[in-house]
Amino acid sequence: MDDQTVRAALQRHWDASDANDFDAEHDIYHEDAVLIYPQSGERIRGRRNIQESRFVQPNKKRFAVRRMVGSGNLWVTEFTLSYDGVPSYAVSIMEFRNGLVAHETQYFADPFAPAPSRAHLVERMSEHPPRDEASTVARQRD
Repeated sequence: MDDQTVRAALQRHWDASDANDFDAEHDIYHEDAVLIYPQSGERIRGRRNIQESRFVQPNKKRFAVRRMVGSGNLWVTEFTLSYDGVPSYAVSIMEFRNGLVAHETQYFADPFAPAPSRAHLVERMSEHPPRDEASTVARQRD
């Protein structure tokens, strides 16, 4: 599968994710795909189990892709995932086999306030304001 075809498949996947189209969202996975969430220590085996884990997740989700990079069988997507309107920054690392995702690892990070010690060195990005600790919302991730 050439890179342009993979990029188009990834775009369909993320568009379907944002639209809560659970069937189209999971067309990209092998039947025996594995999904890893290192931060929670979870491993989900099989496309149907991956799909079910996302279907039963109760929060309203929105996906906004920031960028996709990759070549051949390895692709990385940076995106903002909002649960009930609260943003979390995420990275998805997908490994393809025969044109479908065989292995995916997802990492999540909540926004945080910048450190005062480096304030004189940074340029603030206003489109993604950080939340302070008091506004951090505990939520269930898929």
